[in-house]
Amino acid sequence: MVERDGASLRICSSVVHSQVASHAPFGGVVPEIASREHIGRIVDVVEAALAPVGLETIEGIAVTRGPGLIGALLVGLQFAKGLALSRGLPWVGVNHLEGHVSACLLATPPPAYPHVALVVSGGHTSLYEVASFGRYDLVGATRDDAAGVAFD
Repeated sequence: MVERDGASLRICSSVVHSQVASHAPFGGVVPEIASREHIGRIVDVVEAALAPVGLETIEGIAVTRGPGLIGALLVGLQFAKGLALSRGLPWVGVNHLEGHVSACLLATPPPAYPHVALVVSGGHTSLYEVASFGRYDLVGATRDDAAGVAFD
């Protein structure tokens, strides 16, 4: 969870549930297992992420809308939309890869534009030239997803 702190952003909490043990027997990510783990853990993970600040302080919700494993994406998207609707909050879908490219903006100080971003996540291993916020040009990518899967 992130909040604005003046001109910069501040990470308030970061909660991760690892699925490594669930997928290890299969030598890689199994989409159906990933989806089921998302269903079984999303409430606990969101509650833990909100614990430091409380749900009542949230002014909006951002959620990954793709690309990625469709089952896992649907779990998160529907949970986020339901939470936003129940609380009367705005929500926005975020491109998974754009989220990775933009995560460096949380650094202190953030990188200057233009810069090059390396994304290594799941089936995505790509280099982007980042001209400014929201302006990305793909420099190159692999067809083999092994680097991203190995990192995950």
